[in-house]
Amino acid sequence: MTDKYAVIGNPIEHSKSPLIHQAFAQQTGKDISYERVLAPLDGFEVTIQTLVNHGFKGANVTVPFKFEAYQLASRHTQRSTDARAANTLIFNAGEIGADNTDGAGLVRDIVQNLRLDIDGKRVLLIGAGGAAEGVAHPIANENPAQLVVTNRNLEKAVAIVKRLELKTEYSRTLFATFSFEDLREHVFDLVINATSTGLSEAALPISSAIFVKGCLAYDMMYGRETPFMAQARTAGAKVADGLGMLVEQAAEAFLLWRDVRPDTKAVIALLNAERQG
Repeated sequence: MTDKYAVIGNPIEHSKSPLIHQAFAQQTGKDISYERVLAPLDGFEVTIQTLVNHGFKGANVTVPFKFEAYQLASRHTQRSTDARAANTLIFNAGEIGADNTDGAGLVRDIVQNLRLDIDGKRVLLIGAGGAAEGVAHPIANENPAQLVVTNRNLEKAVAIVKRLELKTEYSRTLFATFSFEDLREHVFDLVINATSTGLSEAALPISSAIFVKGCLAYDMMYGRETPFMAQARTAGAKVADGLGMLVEQAAEAFLLWRDVRPDTKAVIALLNAERQG
């Protein structure tokens, strides 16, 4: 019998997840179906219950339901607890389990695919919403020398840093929050944009001087050249979007569901060929 999975969001029609998971299934010989599900903004829980009732085995969750997905689950991995959000749900015997594979996907893309060792590097994380929450702990787990979080609302950035500082295993990392203005006095080896500014073509109020020579500028958005990416490229930074992260976090979810890790490089190449063609 074909096992059923879905990705849930609002909006959802742009999602590449069905293509990715179908490629994973073909590659690994797993018999699954995978579809997009548009959930009403006030109807996430009902949508999940409908999927459970129809025999679905699990679901990916995207904007704006990741916090709600975490709260709905009865079991949580440490990764989802750290993020206080979930992007992957597992349905088993009437129980909902939650995980967050975003951070693992981001780190794997940066370290394995883009060949940047985060250990000992100066890292700037821009943003303090759900996307930033999902990746902050996995980045810290890579032992950067410094992890700075900045955001328009600095209080939210401070809250993330305070939670990071509670973890004794991150003792090798110096954590800090700076305003956009204060960033002018610092440089970074890795700058990650976890904001949604690319959706509106809005530029971030950051100085180009923060991009040290050889820096990697990573925008978690994918599918377009964002103002952040354009600014970083002009400043001489190496630039990447979130396509690799998208595939790598999907592979983490596939591993949870199917107990096998697919080859991500082949799927990243497939998606890159699709957008260039």
